[in-house]
Amino acid sequence: MRKSVIVLSGLLFLSGPALALKPCEELKSEIAAILDGKGVVNYTLTIVPNDQVGNAQVVGSCDGSTKKITYERGQLAAPAPAPSAARPVAKPESAPPESAPSK
Repeated sequence: MRKSVIVLSGLLFLSGPALALKPCEELKSEIAAILDGKGVVNYTLTIVPNDQVGNAQVVGSCDGSTKKITYERGQLAAPAPAPSAARPVAKPESAPPESAPSK
């Protein structure tokens, strides 16, 4: 698995300037396809501003080199929150039935 990351890093390094012009979501999808094709599992790709890279490994630059795509192994992206249960709509209380006029 490490070999595939090294290969990916080398590929991105050689074509870095051209890839920096790509929109981030497009480049992220391409990188994910490469990793998935090599059988890499349990990873996270994140688009971050240049100043928020932290300790993550940078695998791409995009949006005119204003953002980076980082790769972290052993972490899965947080699952999307489950849709909240539909709340029952409160119905207005109906007036009590009118009693029939007495004769």
